[in-house]
Amino acid sequence: MRLGEDFYKQDAVTVAENLVGKLLVRKLKGEKVECRIVETEAYAGPEDKASHAYQNKKTDRTEVMFNSGGCVYVYLIYGIHNCFNIVTNEKGKPEAVFVRAVEPLSGIEIIKEKRDIKSKQVEEFTNGPGKLSQALDINKELNGYDLVSGDEIYLKTDDNNPEYQVISGKRINIDYAEEYREKLWRFFIKGNPFVSV
Repeated sequence: MRLGEDFYKQDAVTVAENLVGKLLVRKLKGEKVECRIVETEAYAGPEDKASHAYQNKKTDRTEVMFNSGGCVYVYLIYGIHNCFNIVTNEKGKPEAVFVRAVEPLSGIEIIKEKRDIKSKQVEEFTNGPGKLSQALDINKELNGYDLVSGDEIYLKTDDNNPEYQVISGKRINIDYAEEYREKLWRFFIKGNPFVSV
């Protein structure tokens, strides 16, 4: 079942934890490519010193974070890697979930073609934020895209309901965030080979 508005309008930490195991569907070349979300991080709004919207900072880049939950937030790091985020909570509360890694379930050949790498290890295709965005052709054109009503990219529950254990830990590469670097707001599937390293 497709995730609706009510799911996204919760706080970022709740959504980040509950997104693990959900399916990300991306339409590419007329085909639906499905991946399981295996790793997320929550960025909890104005008080979170690791958030782009810390202190309610509204810029051209962060403006989309102030939208109602359920839209895409894409930004560029190191000038080359697109990062896929999902805006959460009510309009005006700038929170988001960073999707760090996914496990491909279908459309492997399309993903392989998009990644254009020599490695034949499937884990190498989507085990990190920049990798998954390249594999699923996620870029700035999707910034602000509506995950609730759109067909190009959306999320749904996994009807197969596989068993797994979700672990929480500290977020990655946020040493500047002072006490907020200690928050256990990173969530991932224990033992999943697609979790970023």
